[in-house]
Amino acid sequence: MSRNPSQIVTPCVKVCTVDGSSGLCLGCLRTLGEIAGWARLSDAERADIMEALPRRVDRLPEMFRSTFTGR
Repeated sequence: MSRNPSQIVTPCVKVCTVDGSSGLCLGCLRTLGEIAGWARLSDAERADIMEALPRRVDRLPEMFRSTFTGR
């Protein structure tokens, strides 16, 4: 009997635009490398990145920061 794979938790909100100055996605605040490797990361590695995401808002240009207020 095969087991269903567990669903991978992701911060993706389907707004896939990377800010050139910070290198962060304007939708989820991950880097391109994190996005590309997300499915291969361990649950612990993904959890570490998820925990760090709120602190990344300050790396965005001011005009994009308000998007993340209240998230």
